[in-house]
Amino acid sequence: MALLQTQFFSQILGIHATMHVILPETSQGIGIGGSQDTTDNSRPLPVLYLLHGLSDDHSIWLRRTSIERYVAERHLAVVMPAVNRSFYTDQAAGYRYWTYISEEVPQVVRHLFKISARREHTFAAGLSMGGYGALKLGLRLPDRYAAVASLSGATNLASFIENPQTQAEGEMIFGSLETYQGSDNDLYALAKKTAASGGVKPKIFQCCGTGDFLYQDNLQFRPYLEKLGYDLVYKEKKDAVHEWGYWDEMIQQVLDWLPLTKDE
Repeated sequence: MALLQTQFFSQILGIHATMHVILPETSQGIGIGGSQDTTDNSRPLPVLYLLHGLSDDHSIWLRRTSIERYVAERHLAVVMPAVNRSFYTDQAAGYRYWTYISEEVPQVVRHLFKISARREHTFAAGLSMGGYGALKLGLRLPDRYAAVASLSGATNLASFIENPQTQAEGEMIFGSLETYQGSDNDLYALAKKTAASGGVKPKIFQCCGTGDFLYQDNLQFRPYLEKLGYDLVYKEKKDAVHEWGYWDEMIQQVLDWLPLTKDE
């Protein structure tokens, strides 16, 4: 695999932004999967946008998991952008991180690398805040994302906005609780809106440990998605908490679940 750290100027954020990108190579190197990739490299690559959590950055998936090794035998690009503590949202009093992650990052990626723009080749996954971001990408842009995965995701941000310890930050990002509820930042409202549209819906992978502080939120979101008719795979692990050993295990299952065709 080729690992690239990419710096570029973001017109949306007005800063020099950073992302890590994993790209397949013809030769994987000693001890990593097969020695030869025979896939047709002339075609644009399917892509997984892999999103970080609240306290992390673009490097965390590489530092805490073996994601580079896990994708070695798959003809798949992995893009890991940095978004700070943004919740992948156009902030009420801040920067336009939703526009950045949903519009600018894919445009930059396709400009710099041979990445497919087709829906069936485009996926997102993330943990915690990144799980929220992945679900929001799939539910707001179902015509662009075929499948999204949430690992211990934040599925209901009302508690973040209401909590006295995070209220100021929550209101800076989302505005008031009343502004958040029913908006395109509210996953419940988004899921209902997308289902009611009658158009395509993304496949969804959702997982959480039973010992995770976000477990009850995930437990409540699951039947809501099922009732709305989403193609949902849900997994939970007894006593697993909000930690990297669990996410390292689950990202491997996500990669196996992604609807990649055999010729990709």
